[in-house]
Amino acid sequence: MAGSKGTFQPDSDVHISYEDQQKINKFARLNAKLEDLKEEVKVKENDLKSLEEACDEIALFDEEEKIPYLVGEVFILQDTETTQQCLDDAKKKIDQDIKELKSQSDDVKSQMSDLKSHLYGKFGSHINLEAEEE
Repeated sequence: MAGSKGTFQPDSDVHISYEDQQKINKFARLNAKLEDLKEEVKVKENDLKSLEEACDEIALFDEEEKIPYLVGEVFILQDTETTQQCLDDAKKKIDQDIKELKSQSDDVKSQMSDLKSHLYGKFGSHINLEAEEE
């Protein structure tokens, strides 16, 4: 997994205080959290796409047809209208989860930006907080 790691280039005339090291470490932890949040958003977006495809397929079924719907570890048979409603509810829940994850990502980015400003202001070119290209 490539990403910005908060690396420091040691130099004989640059002193890193304990507080600065803590900020570098916090930046690295926030970066790892941001990557995890991005991955969670991708998974949720794929789940949402799958639910949308299922809704499209169910729209083609006869209203009388019974559809197996997984609840916990068991399948129950439901009519198309009930299944469609269940899928719509699941889509709304996933959409809300995605919004929450993106909000958390924005908070993390804001914290990282503050740390980045402080660390670059103090260490200039002696520190690299930019993301690595894959």
